[in-house]
Amino acid sequence: MNEYRFDAESARDHLVDNLKKLASSQHFDKVVVGISGGKDSTVTAAICARALGKENVYGVMLPDGSQKDISDSIRVCESLGIRQRTVNIGAMHDALKAVTDQLENTAKDGEFSVPFSRQADINVGPRLRMTTLRYIAQALGARLAGTGNLSEITVGYCTKDGDTSCDFSMFGELTSVEVVQVGLTMEELPRELVCKTPTDGLSGKSDEDNMGLSYQDIHKFIRFGTCGDAQMDEKIAAREKANMHKRVKPPVISPF
Repeated sequence: MNEYRFDAESARDHLVDNLKKLASSQHFDKVVVGISGGKDSTVTAAICARALGKENVYGVMLPDGSQKDISDSIRVCESLGIRQRTVNIGAMHDALKAVTDQLENTAKDGEFSVPFSRQADINVGPRLRMTTLRYIAQALGARLAGTGNLSEITVGYCTKDGDTSCDFSMFGELTSVEVVQVGLTMEELPRELVCKTPTDGLSGKSDEDNMGLSYQDIHKFIRFGTCGDAQMDEKIAAREKANMHKRVKPPVISPF
């Protein structure tokens, strides 16, 4: 296996310093973070607060109708002392369903109807959240922090034009395992929220159940080239290849 050492405190301090440098070079001092109550957005908000000051971090909670664990999101904001706002996207989601034939066929004569797709509907949530976060960030003159981690990006467990859209990516070079390690070095964060089992907030299943992969295996595959199980390696590699389109700019069709 490849040699691997990870210093969580050093990584934390570099993230803080590099965000300060980015803010200085691009002339911004405020950031917006979508707060889900999970580890990625929790640790992202904490890094931003250390770098820019808690008064310059705007935490936005975005339930789609109801959210069972929204108290965790509120706790993150209160623990860090950052600004907070809740915007329920449920009405927006319902309105989109109504005009795309999901409640009843509203197509006019000569128009095609839109079939129901559960996966498309699931991805509406992240995309509506991103539209909302973009609106708020622009209105505040702030930048939007990306909270996705390298493990999710590698296997495509993210939504194009949803949680992949941001002005800077906080954990694009850190695996899910490493994000937890960084979070555990930050005394301002409740330990249980940093170690909280990631879920999709929809099915009641964990991210790992949905993916059919463990974050530990993905971490080992990324850092060592193998998780120690040849079949699992193939599965991760196949997911990475199939989802590469989420990590690159759209191809330009040449007219020449």
